Amino acid sequence: MTFPAKGFAALNATSPLVPFEFERRALEPTDVKIEILYSGICHSDIHQARSEWGPALYPMVPGHEIIGRVSAVGTNVTKFKIGDIAGVGCLVDSCRSCASCGEGLENYCEKGMIGTYNCADPKRGGLNQGGYSDIIVVEERFVVKVPENLDIKGAAPLLCAGITMFSPLRHWKAAPGMTVGIVGLGGLGHMGVKLAHAMGCKVVMVTTSPEKGADAVKLGADAVVVSKDQSAMAAAAGTMDLIINTIPVTHDVNPYINLLKRDATMVVVGAINPVEAVNTGAMIMGRKRIAGSVIGGLPETQEMLDFCGQHGIVSEVEVIGVNQINEAYERTIKSDVRYRFVIDMSTL
Repeated sequence: MTFPAKGFAALNATSPLVPFEFERRALEPTDVKIEILYSGICHSDIHQARSEWGPALYPMVPGHEIIGRVSAVGTNVTKFKIGDIAGVGCLVDSCRSCASCGEGLENYCEKGMIGTYNCADPKRGGLNQGGYSDIIVVEERFVVKVPENLDIKGAAPLLCAGITMFSPLRHWKAAPGMTVGIVGLGGLGHMGVKLAHAMGCKVVMVTTSPEKGADAVKLGADAVVVSKDQSAMAAAAGTMDLIINTIPVTHDVNPYINLLKRDATMVVVGAINPVEAVNTGAMIMGRKRIAGSVIGGLPETQEMLDFCGQHGIVSEVEVIGVNQINEAYERTIKSDVRYRFVIDMSTL
């Protein structure tokens, strides 16, 4: 028996999101049904709802930063019980047979991960729908446990913003004694500051805004470099072991390459589009690297949540009702939020 669900959906690329009723699939033996309590608003929700990343699938219920309470479990579920607080992030399935899936890197599935929304369900047909809704049904393999000590409102963005920053920090072995630069203080960047600080790194916020620099210090940054200040950028040249670049639009990466030490890496996590021409001479002369990273697999996402539980890390959020979603979209585009909107789904 399917489950009637309600949410907010984009019906096309140009209209505001509106109330929407649909059906969630029937509970299969390894499925978990979750009553959604909070759902974060990620900038990628806006890109997809407005069909800015290629043709989108409508109707679309966005949302992939999902925190809720388990309300039913399939007969073969072993990881969750009714009443548990659980999370769902950016993917709800993968091929499970490729090398990446075998290594717990379902986010790099060689046949393509199955997104939480704006994605067809290859096994059952129809469209997957996301977290701006009252319930969701997901196989337990793609559901993570949320530590009990975390504020669940602030924990919701960990399912995308948190893991997007945690994964490159872990992969490039951020550790005490390293200087880590975080470029941009938004939904991603503020999580990078918190996580790198908790890993024992010296954290340097690189921002165009002195005001955001002051915020970054409150969040755990040890230093601030204002990127518009050429003398400050020159003084910081060659000082950073790792840079996580969260800028979400086309931009000039060359000034940030100059901040890297020899053999250091800048990881781009924000711009899913071409950047301006790269001066490879600066890379060649310092054996420097530019890399990319996207979210994390399920094991790493659970590791991230456990780490946040150990260090009491959550996102800085502004909680809204569902009737404020369209306004929140416009404010997100203007960077008018510190630092993530989270929808209280009890207002649906």
